[in-house]
Parts: sequence; structure tokens; C-alpha cells
Amino acid sequence: MSPFLTVSAEVAEAVREGLPVVALESTIFTHGLPRPRNVEVAEEAERIVRDAGAVPATIGVHRGRPVVGLTMEQITELAHDDDVLKAGIRELPLGAVNGRNAGTTIAATSQLAHSAGISVFATGGLGGVHQGAETTFDESADLVALSRNPVVMVSSGAKAVLDVHATLERFETLSVPVVGYRTTTYPGFYVRESGFRIAHQLDSPEEIASVFAAQRALEMTSALLVANPVPADEQLDPALLQGVIEKAWAAVEDQSVEGQQVTPFLLDFIRRETGGASLDANVALYRSNVSLAAEVAREISRGSATSDVMSGAAMTSGGGTA
Repeated sequence: MSPFLTVSAEVAEAVREGLPVVALESTIFTHGLPRPRNVEVAEEAERIVRDAGAVPATIGVHRGRPVVGLTMEQITELAHDDDVLKAGIRELPLGAVNGRNAGTTIAATSQLAHSAGISVFATGGLGGVHQGAETTFDESADLVALSRNPVVMVSSGAKAVLDVHATLERFETLSVPVVGYRTTTYPGFYVRESGFRIAHQLDSPEEIASVFAAQRALEMTSALLVANPVPADEQLDPALLQGVIEKAWAAVEDQSVEGQQVTPFLLDFIRRETGGASLDANVALYRSNVSLAAEVAREISRGSATSDVMSGAAMTSGGGTA
């Protein structure tokens, strides 16, 4: 383990013992949700994981040091830091100098989770190809990171403000498999359907764990993206969302918002325009994704234990024939 990375004792022991562990990102409570709901959601996510019999590993940068398995005190500090940074992979080593708190993006969280030996990661919506990327080349670092870090990523599709079609095409180019959980329609983050279809559907945590096991056996380096739609009774009205997104992009141009600030600005604009309904949908889909991720982590852990037992039995039975 790197001297620049802290892994909590609970998480490290769980990984060593082959127990189910679920990685949770920190940008959802540092940049994605308003106070005090941000801490409430972070606490709820960890509780959902524990209630399912798994170990939560909330990941972030605390005072310059990447941490896998933040304490609740550290989570609260990051969530209330008015100057908290947003750290992708490229920003992680800068913490050795700046000593700042930072929420980790999907890219950075997947990198740190994999480094710590964690196989399952729950998030809300993925980063991807931005509108107009054919001229701006604006693509999230999440895309490349997910092609390099073999974890099961449970999300509710790409964030609603992105170019979903281009994002799916990029995942194909990067050989990142995308499967729908009990659906062949790619989710639209706040809504159940984005208007785009995906080729493969898996119907249980056991199937997801089996596909991931096959990926690892084939030495594939990419993540397995599991698209889990927001619960039907908690999605945002699709017609309302489309109109608000158009207004949000107009506001980006009017206010010359750029870089890493674009997505938070858009999501906050949508939250205000929908009277908080988008925030409720975001929390609902995140809760659902965390729950599914915990089930998948349990299945992966169970499969690993079974494989170890079978491998040991085979070695024992074959010992006299060598």
C-alpha cells in the first residue's frame, strides 16, 4: 500500500478476509448535495451497506491525504468545508503539498477503490461526453478511469446534462461493458429512460457477480457498468426535465461557466428550477444503487469463498498424483 494512501483498519481487514465491501464516493456530499442533507445522505448510504451485511468504504481526501474508509467525523469535516476541492486522479498527488480537503470524483474514487482491493462501487450518475465535445473535446476523466479500474460500478446512467449517445459510444470504444439491471433501456439519471438502448440485461446480483468473475478470469482491466434505473415512483417528470436542461445550458453560456464547475452548476440549476424535485430523485437513485451494490458485493464475496474452498479441495485431492 502507498505511504500516500490511508486505508481504514476496518476496510483493510474486510478486504484481507474477503468480506463484502462497497466503495462510496465523496463528491456527492462535498459538491452534489446541499447542507445538511449531504451528511444525512452520506450516513444513510453507510447504514444501507452495513444493514446489508457489507462494509462501507467512503473515499475522499482528508487534509491532503487520500483515505479509503473515511470516519464520520472526516465526512462531516469535508461536507462542511467551504473551500473543499474536487479531486480527479490527476489532483490526488497534489494533496501531498496543499493539504486540502477534497471530494473524489468517480475517476479518483474508482482508482483508490481498486488500489485498496475493493471490487464494488456505488454512485449516482456517471461522467461522460459533454454536449459540444466534438469541438471542445470536453469529456470526463471517468471514461478512461473506468476502462482501467476493474470494479463493478452501479449507477443510474450518465448525468442528465451529458451527451448520452456519445458517452455510450465512448464506452464501447474503450471496451467497457454496460449492462442494464432488469432493463435494456439505458437510464437517464433522474428518469428511468434516456431514449437509448443497451444490448445486455442482467436480472440478479448473482448474474452481475458471475459476469464480473468472468471479466477477471479473462484478465480484462475495465469496470463492469451496471445501469440501475431510478425507482419508477421517484423519477422526475421526463417532460419537465428536458425543458429545464435546455434552460440550464443557456445559463452556462450566459454566465461563462467552464471546466469542472459546469456539471455542478447545471445540477444546481436543475435543482432550483424543479423546486428540489431533482434532488429528491438524485437521493432516491443513489439509495437504490447503494443497496444493489451491497447485494453484488455479498455475491462476489460468496463466490470468492466458494472458489477458495473448491481450489483447496482440488489441490488436496490432486496432491498424490503430482
